[in-house]
Amino acid sequence: MKKYLDFIIKGFYAGILISMGGIAYLAIENKIVGSFIFSFGLLTVCIYSFNLFTGKVGYLLVNKISYLIELLLSLLGNFLGTFVVGNVMRFTRFENYINAATNIVNVKLNDNLLSIFILSIFCGIIMYIAVNNYKTQKDVIGKYIAIFMGVMAFILCGFEHCVANMFYFSIAGIFSLKVFGYLLIMILGNSIGSIIIALYYNKYNNGAINKSN
Repeated sequence: MKKYLDFIIKGFYAGILISMGGIAYLAIENKIVGSFIFSFGLLTVCIYSFNLFTGKVGYLLVNKISYLIELLLSLLGNFLGTFVVGNVMRFTRFENYINAATNIVNVKLNDNLLSIFILSIFCGIIMYIAVNNYKTQKDVIGKYIAIFMGVMAFILCGFEHCVANMFYFSIAGIFSLKVFGYLLIMILGNSIGSIIIALYYNKYNNGAINKSN
């Protein structure tokens, strides 16, 4: 039981850190600078080995079936972390952050599901590459470049990251059956994108260094 609780707790902290990156992005008008600072979230998740769903799902096929439980509990923790931070921020003086998040959320909800799915797949590909490079790259500078470039790429391209979007929905205070349906499509797309690129990586690298910590 403690092991399962640990998965949720590590996911919760990852959700908080991704939310911190999201807050920084909402605070900065320049999208390039904002996406760079957003990278703080994924970087700290990797440094502290917290459980971020989009950073772990690509390793599903090289782990035991029980790993699926870790993934789902981590995802639950991610949601709880983003939900708490997003709703706490609604009590602060930064109303402009809420307005900015609402605009972001409305763009997503006005998109069609196929578009959301495709954009989520692309994000999953980038997240796997960024995290796996951090895990396997021996060069310290290379580790960090992958994280910053990966996050900046998915944000500036407008790709869909399910955990980041959990934060945006939370701070905007917008939740409905439609929102949860869109989140499920994002989760599925992120998962497929990560697994697709992981399959290629495992095939040509024997998967020896590809298992999740």
